[in-house]
Amino acid sequence: MNIMYKIINTLFTLLLILPVMGQTSDLNNSFRITANREDGRFSSSRGAVQYMLKQKPAFTFNPAFTATEFKKWQLDLCSTMKELIRFPEVKDQPAPVRIKMVQRDGYRVEKWESYPLPGSVVPYLVLIPNGIDTTQDKVPSVLCIPGFGGSKEELAGETEGDYGLTSLPVKPVRKNAIKKGLVAVAVDNPSCGELSDNGYFDYLNTSRILLEVGWSYLGLTAWQDWNILNWMKAQSYIDKERVIISGFSLGTEPLMVLGVLDPSIYAFVYNDFLCRTLERILVMTKPDEKGRRPFPNSIEHLIPGFLTQFDFPDLVAALAPRPVICTEGGLDRDFELIKEAYRIVGKPDNFTFYHYKKFANPKDRQQIDRVPEGIDLDTFFQVVNVDPKNHYFKVELVLPWIDKVLK
Repeated sequence: MNIMYKIINTLFTLLLILPVMGQTSDLNNSFRITANREDGRFSSSRGAVQYMLKQKPAFTFNPAFTATEFKKWQLDLCSTMKELIRFPEVKDQPAPVRIKMVQRDGYRVEKWESYPLPGSVVPYLVLIPNGIDTTQDKVPSVLCIPGFGGSKEELAGETEGDYGLTSLPVKPVRKNAIKKGLVAVAVDNPSCGELSDNGYFDYLNTSRILLEVGWSYLGLTAWQDWNILNWMKAQSYIDKERVIISGFSLGTEPLMVLGVLDPSIYAFVYNDFLCRTLERILVMTKPDEKGRRPFPNSIEHLIPGFLTQFDFPDLVAALAPRPVICTEGGLDRDFELIKEAYRIVGKPDNFTFYHYKKFANPKDRQQIDRVPEGIDLDTFFQVVNVDPKNHYFKVELVLPWIDKVLK
Protein backbone atom coordinates (compact mmCIF):
# COMPACT_ATOMS: atom_id res chain seq x y z
CA MET A 1 0.00 0.00 0.00
CA ASN A 2 2.78 2.40 0.94
CA ILE A 3 4.72 1.41 -2.18
CA MET A 4 1.68 2.00 -4.40
CA TYR A 5 1.11 5.37 -2.72
CA LYS A 6 4.68 6.40 -3.38
CA ILE A 7 4.40 5.38 -7.03
CA ILE A 8 1.15 7.31 -7.49
CA ASN A 9 2.58 10.32 -5.65
CA THR A 10 5.71 10.27 -7.81
CA LEU A 11 3.66 10.07 -11.00
CA PHE A 12 1.44 12.93 -9.80
CA THR A 13 4.50 15.06 -9.04
CA LEU A 14 5.95 14.34 -12.48
CA LEU A 15 2.68 15.34 -14.11
CA LEU A 16 2.91 18.65 -12.29
CA ILE A 17 6.52 19.48 -13.15
CA LEU A 18 6.72 18.15 -16.70
CA PRO A 19 4.77 21.09 -18.19
CA VAL A 20 7.14 23.51 -16.45
CA MET A 21 10.16 21.58 -17.72
CA GLY A 22 8.66 21.64 -21.19
CA GLN A 23 8.09 25.37 -21.02
CA THR A 24 11.69 25.94 -19.96
CA SER A 25 12.95 23.74 -22.77
CA ASP A 26 10.73 25.48 -25.30
CA LEU A 27 11.87 28.87 -24.00
CA ASN A 28 15.53 28.03 -24.33
CA ASN A 29 15.01 26.60 -27.82
CA SER A 30 12.95 29.56 -29.02
CA PHE A 31 15.82 31.90 -29.82
CA ARG A 32 13.87 34.14 -32.17
CA ILE A 33 11.27 36.55 -30.87
CA THR A 34 8.10 35.43 -32.60
CA ALA A 35 4.42 36.02 -32.01
CA ASN A 36 2.69 33.19 -30.16
CA ARG A 37 -0.85 34.03 -31.31
CA GLU A 38 -2.67 33.43 -34.55
CA ASP A 39 -3.37 37.16 -34.94
CA GLY A 40 0.39 37.88 -34.94
CA ARG A 41 0.29 39.86 -31.69
CA PHE A 42 2.76 39.42 -28.84
CA SER A 43 1.86 38.65 -25.27
CA SER A 44 5.53 39.31 -24.49
CA SER A 45 6.16 43.04 -24.05
CA ARG A 46 9.71 42.50 -25.30
CA GLY A 47 8.25 41.05 -28.47
CA ALA A 48 5.77 43.90 -28.81
CA VAL A 49 8.38 46.65 -28.50
CA GLN A 50 10.86 44.77 -30.70
CA TYR A 51 8.11 44.63 -33.32
CA MET A 52 8.22 48.44 -33.34
CA LEU A 53 11.82 48.28 -34.52
CA LYS A 54 11.02 46.12 -37.53
CA GLN A 55 10.67 49.01 -39.90
CA LYS A 56 13.05 50.48 -42.41
CA PRO A 57 14.71 53.66 -41.10
CA ALA A 58 13.44 56.78 -42.86
CA PHE A 59 16.88 57.72 -44.21
CA THR A 60 18.12 54.32 -45.33
CA PHE A 61 20.63 54.96 -48.09
CA ASN A 62 19.42 53.95 -51.54
CA PRO A 63 22.23 52.90 -53.91
CA ALA A 64 19.96 53.82 -56.84
CA PHE A 65 20.06 57.52 -55.92
CA THR A 66 21.00 59.98 -58.62
CA ALA A 67 23.57 62.59 -57.66
CA THR A 68 20.76 65.12 -57.16
CA GLU A 69 18.71 62.73 -55.05
CA PHE A 70 21.76 61.87 -52.98
CA LYS A 71 22.46 65.53 -52.22
CA LYS A 72 18.88 66.10 -51.11
CA TRP A 73 19.05 62.95 -48.98
CA GLN A 74 22.20 64.27 -47.28
CA LEU A 75 20.61 67.64 -46.53
CA ASP A 76 17.40 66.12 -45.18
CA LEU A 77 19.39 63.64 -43.09
CA CYS A 78 21.42 66.52 -41.64
CA SER A 79 18.24 68.37 -40.67
CA THR A 80 16.89 65.29 -38.93
CA MET A 81 20.20 64.74 -37.10
CA LYS A 82 20.00 68.30 -35.77
CA GLU A 83 16.54 67.57 -34.41
CA LEU A 84 17.58 64.31 -32.75
CA ILE A 85 20.95 65.36 -31.34
CA ARG A 86 19.42 68.52 -29.82
CA PHE A 87 22.35 70.90 -29.52
CA PRO A 88 21.42 73.52 -26.92
CA GLU A 89 21.12 77.23 -27.59
CA VAL A 90 23.81 78.56 -25.29
CA LYS A 91 24.79 82.22 -25.29
CA ASP A 92 27.50 84.26 -23.64
CA GLN A 93 29.67 81.36 -22.49
CA PRO A 94 33.37 82.22 -21.99
CA ALA A 95 35.82 81.48 -24.78
CA PRO A 96 38.26 78.57 -24.21
CA VAL A 97 41.30 79.44 -22.10
CA ARG A 98 44.81 77.99 -22.12
CA ILE A 99 45.77 77.10 -18.57
CA LYS A 100 49.12 75.33 -18.97
CA MET A 101 51.86 74.61 -21.49
CA VAL A 102 54.73 72.09 -21.21
CA GLN A 103 57.53 71.32 -23.65
CA ARG A 104 58.06 67.73 -24.74
CA ASP A 105 60.63 66.13 -27.02
CA GLY A 106 59.70 67.44 -30.47
CA TYR A 107 56.41 69.08 -29.54
CA ARG A 108 54.61 70.95 -26.79
CA VAL A 109 51.43 70.12 -24.96
CA GLU A 110 48.95 72.85 -24.16
CA LYS A 111 46.08 72.28 -21.77
CA TRP A 112 42.94 74.25 -22.54
CA GLU A 113 39.53 74.57 -20.95
CA SER A 114 36.26 74.86 -22.88
CA TYR A 115 32.98 76.05 -21.33
CA PRO A 116 30.24 74.57 -23.51
CA LEU A 117 27.42 74.79 -20.96
CA PRO A 118 26.61 76.83 -17.85
CA GLY A 119 28.20 75.05 -14.92
CA SER A 120 30.43 72.94 -17.19
CA VAL A 121 34.16 72.94 -17.86
CA VAL A 122 35.68 70.57 -20.43
CA PRO A 123 39.50 70.38 -20.50
CA TYR A 124 41.34 69.24 -23.62
CA LEU A 125 44.93 68.81 -24.74
CA VAL A 126 46.56 70.40 -27.80
CA LEU A 127 49.79 68.89 -29.11
CA ILE A 128 51.79 71.20 -31.40
CA PRO A 129 54.93 69.96 -33.22
CA ASN A 130 58.13 71.94 -32.88
CA GLY A 131 58.82 74.25 -35.80
CA ILE A 132 55.25 75.44 -36.29
CA ASP A 133 54.99 79.21 -36.24
CA THR A 134 51.54 79.81 -34.80
CA THR A 135 51.58 83.36 -36.11
CA GLN A 136 52.17 82.42 -39.75
CA ASP A 137 51.77 78.72 -40.46
CA LYS A 138 48.56 76.88 -41.29
CA VAL A 139 48.81 73.14 -40.75
CA PRO A 140 46.40 70.19 -40.85
CA SER A 141 44.98 68.97 -37.57
CA VAL A 142 43.18 65.99 -36.10
CA LEU A 143 40.53 65.88 -33.38
CA CYS A 144 41.07 62.62 -31.47
CA ILE A 145 38.09 61.08 -29.67
CA PRO A 146 38.79 58.08 -27.42
CA GLY A 147 36.85 54.87 -26.99
CA PHE A 148 35.04 53.44 -23.98
CA GLY A 149 37.24 53.80 -20.90
CA GLY A 150 39.84 55.88 -22.76
CA SER A 151 41.03 59.36 -21.92
CA LYS A 152 42.70 62.35 -23.51
CA GLU A 153 45.85 61.58 -21.51
CA GLU A 154 46.01 58.11 -23.03
CA LEU A 155 45.60 59.56 -26.52
CA ALA A 156 48.32 62.15 -25.87
CA GLY A 157 50.74 59.66 -24.31
CA GLU A 158 50.54 61.41 -20.96
CA THR A 159 50.24 59.82 -17.52
CA GLU A 160 46.70 58.73 -16.67
CA GLY A 161 45.23 60.96 -13.97
CA ASP A 162 48.03 63.54 -14.18
CA TYR A 163 45.81 66.42 -15.20
CA GLY A 164 48.48 68.95 -14.28
CA LEU A 165 50.95 67.49 -16.81
CA THR A 166 53.64 67.16 -14.16
CA SER A 167 54.97 63.75 -15.25
CA LEU A 168 57.01 62.76 -18.26
CA PRO A 169 55.12 61.18 -21.18
CA VAL A 170 54.63 57.44 -20.89
CA LYS A 171 53.55 56.52 -24.41
CA PRO A 172 55.44 58.65 -26.93
CA VAL A 173 54.69 56.09 -29.65
CA ARG A 174 51.03 57.22 -29.58
CA LYS A 175 51.96 60.71 -30.81
CA ASN A 176 52.00 59.68 -34.44
CA ALA A 177 49.96 62.65 -35.63
CA ILE A 178 52.67 64.89 -34.19
CA LYS A 179 55.37 62.99 -36.08
CA LYS A 180 53.43 63.72 -39.25
CA GLY A 181 53.48 67.44 -38.50
CA LEU A 182 49.79 67.65 -37.60
CA VAL A 183 48.36 69.50 -34.64
CA ALA A 184 46.51 66.95 -32.49
CA VAL A 185 43.67 67.78 -30.13
CA ALA A 186 42.71 65.10 -27.59
CA VAL A 187 39.42 65.15 -25.71
CA ASP A 188 37.64 63.19 -23.00
CA ASN A 189 34.23 61.62 -23.43
CA PRO A 190 31.65 62.64 -20.81
CA SER A 191 32.06 60.93 -17.43
CA CYS A 192 35.52 59.74 -18.44
CA GLY A 193 39.04 60.84 -17.54
CA GLU A 194 39.05 64.31 -16.09
CA LEU A 195 35.28 64.47 -16.59
CA SER A 196 34.70 61.42 -14.35
CA ASP A 197 33.11 61.48 -10.91
CA ASN A 198 35.59 60.78 -8.09
CA GLY A 199 37.73 59.00 -10.66
CA TYR A 200 34.91 56.60 -11.50
CA PHE A 201 33.89 56.46 -15.16
CA ASP A 202 30.14 56.62 -14.54
CA TYR A 203 28.59 56.48 -18.00
CA LEU A 204 25.28 55.02 -16.83
CA ASN A 205 24.14 57.64 -14.33
CA THR A 206 25.14 60.47 -16.64
CA SER A 207 23.27 58.84 -19.51
CA ARG A 208 20.21 58.21 -17.34
CA ILE A 209 19.98 61.82 -16.18
CA LEU A 210 20.51 63.13 -19.70
CA LEU A 211 17.62 60.98 -20.92
CA GLU A 212 15.49 62.28 -18.04
CA VAL A 213 16.03 65.87 -19.18
CA GLY A 214 15.32 65.05 -22.82
CA TRP A 215 18.90 64.81 -24.09
CA SER A 216 21.38 61.96 -24.60
CA TYR A 217 24.95 60.92 -23.86
CA LEU A 218 25.81 61.18 -27.54
CA GLY A 219 24.17 64.60 -27.71
CA LEU A 220 26.37 65.89 -24.87
CA THR A 221 29.48 64.23 -26.31
CA ALA A 222 28.93 65.72 -29.75
CA TRP A 223 28.16 69.15 -28.26
CA GLN A 224 31.40 69.20 -26.26
CA ASP A 225 33.40 68.05 -29.29
CA TRP A 226 31.54 70.50 -31.55
CA ASN A 227 32.68 73.43 -29.42
CA ILE A 228 36.29 72.26 -29.44
CA LEU A 229 36.10 71.59 -33.19
CA ASN A 230 34.93 75.16 -33.80
CA TRP A 231 37.73 76.44 -31.59
CA MET A 232 40.22 74.47 -33.70
CA LYS A 233 38.95 76.00 -36.93
CA ALA A 234 39.27 79.48 -35.44
CA GLN A 235 42.98 79.11 -34.61
CA SER A 236 45.27 81.02 -36.96
CA TYR A 237 47.79 78.16 -37.22
CA ILE A 238 45.23 75.45 -38.04
CA ASP A 239 44.13 74.94 -41.63
CA LYS A 240 40.37 74.85 -41.17
CA GLU A 241 40.01 73.12 -44.54
CA ARG A 242 42.22 70.21 -43.43
CA VAL A 243 40.65 69.11 -40.14
CA ILE A 244 40.44 65.34 -39.64
CA ILE A 245 38.30 63.63 -37.01
CA SER A 246 39.58 60.36 -35.61
CA GLY A 247 37.24 58.24 -33.51
CA PHE A 248 38.12 55.01 -31.76
CA SER A 249 35.29 52.61 -30.85
CA LEU A 250 32.78 54.69 -28.86
CA GLY A 251 34.40 57.77 -30.42
CA THR A 252 33.09 56.80 -33.86
CA GLU A 253 29.59 57.86 -32.78
CA PRO A 254 30.34 61.58 -32.24
CA LEU A 255 32.52 61.34 -35.36
CA MET A 256 29.46 60.47 -37.44
CA VAL A 257 27.32 63.16 -35.81
CA LEU A 258 29.91 65.88 -36.37
CA GLY A 259 30.54 64.68 -39.89
CA VAL A 260 26.87 64.84 -40.82
CA LEU A 261 26.40 68.27 -39.24
CA ASP A 262 29.61 69.94 -40.46
CA PRO A 263 30.42 69.55 -44.17
CA SER A 264 33.70 71.45 -43.72
CA ILE A 265 35.37 68.52 -41.92
CA TYR A 266 37.96 67.19 -44.31
CA ALA A 267 38.33 63.47 -43.51
CA PHE A 268 37.44 60.75 -41.00
CA VAL A 269 39.20 57.86 -39.28
CA TYR A 270 36.54 55.32 -38.29
CA ASN A 271 38.44 52.89 -36.07
CA ASP A 272 35.88 50.23 -35.19
CA PHE A 273 33.93 47.54 -36.96
CA LEU A 274 30.93 48.77 -38.94
CA CYS A 275 27.54 47.22 -38.29
CA ARG A 276 23.85 47.94 -38.49
CA THR A 277 22.94 48.70 -34.90
CA LEU A 278 19.26 48.14 -35.59
CA GLU A 279 19.98 44.71 -37.02
CA ARG A 280 22.15 43.89 -34.02
CA ILE A 281 19.23 44.53 -31.65
CA LEU A 282 16.86 42.44 -33.73
CA VAL A 283 19.07 39.38 -34.13
CA MET A 284 20.77 39.11 -30.71
CA THR A 285 17.88 37.35 -29.00
CA LYS A 286 19.28 34.04 -27.75
CA PRO A 287 18.16 33.68 -24.12
CA ASP A 288 20.29 32.38 -21.27
CA GLU A 289 19.33 29.46 -19.04
CA LYS A 290 16.82 31.63 -17.20
CA GLY A 291 15.15 32.85 -20.38
CA ARG A 292 16.77 36.29 -20.30
CA ARG A 293 17.60 37.66 -23.73
CA PRO A 294 20.71 39.84 -24.22
CA PHE A 295 20.67 43.54 -23.45
CA PRO A 296 21.37 45.09 -26.88
CA ASN A 297 23.52 48.04 -25.79
CA SER A 298 24.17 50.18 -22.74
CA ILE A 299 22.35 53.48 -22.42
CA GLU A 300 25.23 55.76 -23.38
CA HIS A 301 24.46 54.65 -26.95
CA LEU A 302 20.77 55.55 -26.83
CA ILE A 303 19.22 58.55 -28.60
CA PRO A 304 15.43 58.58 -28.64
CA GLY A 305 14.17 58.12 -32.21
CA PHE A 306 17.64 57.59 -33.69
CA LEU A 307 17.10 54.13 -35.18
CA THR A 308 13.79 55.10 -36.74
CA GLN A 309 15.74 57.51 -38.96
CA PHE A 310 19.09 55.97 -39.88
CA ASP A 311 21.69 53.35 -39.04
CA PHE A 312 25.48 53.54 -38.97
CA PRO A 313 26.18 52.56 -42.62
CA ASP A 314 23.72 55.27 -43.70
CA LEU A 315 25.65 57.87 -41.70
CA VAL A 316 29.03 56.80 -43.11
CA ALA A 317 27.54 56.94 -46.61
CA ALA A 318 26.34 60.48 -45.83
CA LEU A 319 29.97 61.57 -45.31
CA ALA A 320 30.69 61.22 -49.04
CA PRO A 321 32.58 62.58 -50.92
CA ARG A 322 35.00 63.29 -48.05
CA PRO A 323 37.76 60.72 -47.37
CA VAL A 324 36.87 57.98 -44.86
CA ILE A 325 38.87 55.00 -43.65
CA CYS A 326 37.18 52.13 -41.77
CA THR A 327 39.82 49.96 -40.12
CA GLU A 328 38.11 47.00 -38.45
CA GLY A 329 35.84 45.41 -40.97
CA GLY A 330 32.28 44.21 -40.78
CA LEU A 331 30.09 42.77 -43.51
CA ASP A 332 31.10 43.40 -47.11
CA ARG A 333 27.40 44.00 -47.71
CA ASP A 334 27.63 47.30 -45.80
CA PHE A 335 30.91 48.38 -47.36
CA GLU A 336 29.55 47.76 -50.84
CA LEU A 337 26.61 50.00 -49.97
CA ILE A 338 28.91 52.84 -48.87
CA LYS A 339 31.06 52.37 -51.97
CA GLU A 340 27.94 53.09 -54.00
CA ALA A 341 27.55 56.44 -52.23
CA TYR A 342 31.09 57.39 -53.21
CA ARG A 343 30.48 56.21 -56.74
CA ILE A 344 27.37 58.41 -56.98
CA VAL A 345 29.37 61.52 -56.01
CA GLY A 346 32.22 60.63 -58.35
CA LYS A 347 34.86 59.95 -55.66
CA PRO A 348 35.15 56.15 -55.43
CA ASP A 349 38.75 56.32 -54.21
CA ASN A 350 37.82 58.39 -51.17
CA PHE A 351 36.41 55.42 -49.27
CA THR A 352 38.90 52.92 -47.83
CA PHE A 353 38.16 49.94 -45.61
CA TYR A 354 40.07 47.07 -44.08
CA HIS A 355 39.08 43.88 -42.29
CA TYR A 356 40.60 42.33 -39.22
CA LYS A 357 43.59 40.18 -40.18
CA LYS A 358 41.59 37.11 -39.18
CA PHE A 359 39.09 37.94 -41.90
CA ALA A 360 41.39 39.60 -44.43
CA ASN A 361 40.93 36.77 -46.91
CA PRO A 362 37.42 36.93 -48.43
CA LYS A 363 37.23 33.15 -48.11
CA ASP A 364 37.42 33.54 -44.32
CA ARG A 365 34.59 36.07 -44.13
CA GLN A 366 30.85 35.62 -43.92
CA GLN A 367 29.29 36.87 -47.14
CA ILE A 368 25.65 37.32 -46.21
CA ASP A 369 22.87 39.81 -46.83
CA ARG A 370 21.00 39.12 -43.59
CA VAL A 371 22.29 38.21 -40.15
CA PRO A 372 20.31 35.28 -38.71
CA GLU A 373 18.04 35.92 -35.73
CA GLY A 374 18.36 34.16 -32.40
CA ILE A 375 22.10 34.52 -31.77
CA ASP A 376 24.22 35.73 -28.87
CA LEU A 377 26.98 38.35 -28.85
CA ASP A 378 29.84 35.95 -29.54
CA THR A 379 28.01 34.47 -32.51
CA PHE A 380 27.14 37.94 -33.75
CA PHE A 381 30.80 38.95 -33.79
CA GLN A 382 31.73 35.81 -35.71
CA VAL A 383 28.92 36.27 -38.23
CA VAL A 384 29.82 39.93 -38.95
CA ASN A 385 33.57 39.23 -39.21
CA VAL A 386 34.75 40.81 -35.96
CA ASP A 387 37.77 39.72 -33.92
CA PRO A 388 37.16 41.42 -30.52
CA LYS A 389 40.52 40.54 -28.96
CA ASN A 390 42.26 42.52 -31.72
CA HIS A 391 40.21 45.67 -31.27
CA TYR A 392 42.81 48.45 -31.08
CA PHE A 393 43.68 51.66 -32.89
CA LYS A 394 45.12 50.58 -36.24
CA VAL A 395 47.88 53.14 -36.52
CA GLU A 396 49.66 50.95 -39.10
CA LEU A 397 46.72 51.55 -41.45
CA VAL A 398 45.83 55.09 -40.49
CA LEU A 399 49.20 56.83 -40.88
CA PRO A 400 49.80 55.86 -44.54
CA TRP A 401 46.20 56.79 -45.29
CA ILE A 402 46.66 60.24 -43.71
CA ASP A 403 49.74 60.79 -45.84
CA LYS A 404 47.70 59.92 -48.91
CA VAL A 405 44.66 62.08 -48.22
CA LEU A 406 46.70 65.14 -47.22
CA LYS A 407 48.84 65.19 -50.36
